[in-house]
Order: sequence, then structure tokens, then C-alpha cells
Amino acid sequence: MSSLSLKVDLDFQQLLDVVKQLSPSEKLKLNEAIWDNDSEIPLEHQQLVNDRIQKSKANPSRMLNWDEIKSR
Repeated sequence: MSSLSLKVDLDFQQLLDVVKQLSPSEKLKLNEAIWDNDSEIPLEHQQLVNDRIQKSKANPSRMLNWDEIKSR
């Protein structure tokens, strides 16, 4: 694979405008490239999700119906 070095000064909106010009398959490839860095979810976030799962299992009545909430 050849390498390419660029220094392009774009603000976020300009970058977004460029990305919008990509084909759907190119956008998917870009997304995969961005997120393919083996980033780990912080332990604090994992614990927060696990705590919420346990609370919902212990008390299912506290869960809200998405369709009801969406209609509000």
C-alpha cells in the first residue's frame, strides 16, 4: 500500500461536505477505518451499563415502553 501525507485545513463543516460526496460504500469504508482502532470501552462505562442491566432485571416494571415514550 502506498502512503500519502496531507495537511489540509478544513473546519468540521467543510470536512462533512467532503464526506457527503462519497458513495455509500466509500462512507462505510471510511467508517470502518475510523473505528478500526481497537478502542476499548472504559471500565466505568462498562460498569454503568452492567448496573443498569441488573437494575432492569431486578425490577422490570421500571422499564419504559419505547413506543409510549416516543409518542409523548
